[in-house]
Amino acid sequence: MNHKKYQAKPIIEFPERTWANKTLTKAPIWCSVDLRDGNQSLQTPMTLQQKLDFFDFLVKIGFKQIEVGFPSASQTEFEFLRTLITKGLIPSDVTIQVLTPARDELIQKTFAALDGTKQAIVHLYNATSPLHRNVVFQKSQAETLELAIFGANLLCSFAEKYPTTNFAFEYSPECFSQTEPEFALAVCNEVVKTFQKGKNSEIIINLPITVETHTPNVHADMVEFMCKNIHNRENITISLHGHNDRGTAVAATELCLLAGADRVEGTLFGNGERTGNADIITIAMNLYSQGINPNLNFSDIDAAIEIYSKYTGLPVHPRHPYAGDLVYTAFSGSHQDAIRKGITKRTELTKQQNNDNPVLWEMPYLPIDPLDVGRNYDPIIRVNSQSGSAAAAYILETAYGIILPKPLQRHFGKIITQKSDTAKSELSSTEIYELFEENYINKVSPIELTAWHEQRTYNITPTSKDVTTQIFAEIKQNGEKASITGNGDGLVAAFCQAISSHLQLQFEINHYSQHALELGNQARAITYIGLLLNDKKVIFGTGVSRNIVNSSVKALLSAVNIAVLLI
Repeated sequence: MNHKKYQAKPIIEFPERTWANKTLTKAPIWCSVDLRDGNQSLQTPMTLQQKLDFFDFLVKIGFKQIEVGFPSASQTEFEFLRTLITKGLIPSDVTIQVLTPARDELIQKTFAALDGTKQAIVHLYNATSPLHRNVVFQKSQAETLELAIFGANLLCSFAEKYPTTNFAFEYSPECFSQTEPEFALAVCNEVVKTFQKGKNSEIIINLPITVETHTPNVHADMVEFMCKNIHNRENITISLHGHNDRGTAVAATELCLLAGADRVEGTLFGNGERTGNADIITIAMNLYSQGINPNLNFSDIDAAIEIYSKYTGLPVHPRHPYAGDLVYTAFSGSHQDAIRKGITKRTELTKQQNNDNPVLWEMPYLPIDPLDVGRNYDPIIRVNSQSGSAAAAYILETAYGIILPKPLQRHFGKIITQKSDTAKSELSSTEIYELFEENYINKVSPIELTAWHEQRTYNITPTSKDVTTQIFAEIKQNGEKASITGNGDGLVAAFCQAISSHLQLQFEINHYSQHALELGNQARAITYIGLLLNDKKVIFGTGVSRNIVNSSVKALLSAVNIAVLLI
């Protein structure tokens, strides 16, 4: 790699900038260019029917301006536009946009394609950068300016031939991002002056980052320079059209909006030439995450993914902001623990909310609520070898109602990590439950409890009532039957004494907890018991039964069986 064949691109000196001290407070005017810029970048461009379906989807999302194509470029583009118009498929509140270079015969065909529409934006462009002037077209600044004025005059004259259509004119100094700002300003001012001679109701000056060559702050300086110096600014819509060559199209667009731009052209998921266009979904959802209505509806993000992937043949990256399969998923243990605590806290706060005082969304690692884009909470926490103990605990709780006590979380977490590391893959919720069941629940080997009964003795005095429990049980160990008995202050204590004496196993209970797995009369109880062995090792067992007493006995027996297997 030879970096010396490159050099830093020239920037402008603009100390008057004010954009750095501003914040975004409203959504821009949106214009989708999926059907033109996006479509022309596809290996297999969309068919007529696919374009019609995509147009209908863009309308449903809420776009009021849609660039439908380059009607002078191909017959398919021309027929698509004619189909939209002749079949009345353009809603009254939607304006279509078409692109044309500054060439007489192409402009003529463009207007012919628009015949019969109620309103339209005609988008004129010619390249203005030194690279295009010197290398591509071999034209001077004066000749480049003359071509822009020539095209603008053609738009005005052809518009006169279609008096029933309300035209807006848009002009782009193509490669504005690589054009000398003073020259771009001169060209745009002359085009505006020419457009003002026509009958159009709106003038749009589009400042495209045709090729992204600077950091976003430099593009913002260039846009603010134009906004402050262009003639008749109050009657002109300043538009943006970003490309992603440096990977910062979204950031550049946002800073350029701060710099004074009013309108954004872009595509869903950033489809477009080379590295793509500015991604309207990301820009819109960035606004949404700041409490600003984006005026576009992405409440069913999966529907957008489906039509996009189906008709473009392009995948949506699993880490795509707001839309990717994994963007609301945490594998890291610390992230999972924070999200789990955040969900618990929000649940508590939500119970206290009212319409006048809604609970603001504040969640570790999740800038928006997944429900807002049609996702759910199920896949937020997923488990692999990088996950912590809290991840498996969260899944057991949300999917199976099993609320692991903290010591057992850590104990089970080691088993989860080892299993995932060995498998070198993520573990599903089913696999996690099966692993928990295999290691803790209702263990009956090598010791099986075949029968038991208890006898209680009550010692009543004027000041107290003491109860002693005696257990008589039949067990089967490795196929051999045995009778055991024990005494204690309660059932569990009596069982501990009986089993400890029989096995000559020293232990004490250092954890006991219990809860219901479901609601209702038929709910099962789950009991967690931790045994501290004489070598200070802690063993956990779990019992599940519709009978609370049986649940405790099964938990104790599970822990004992695990301890026996480890000795």
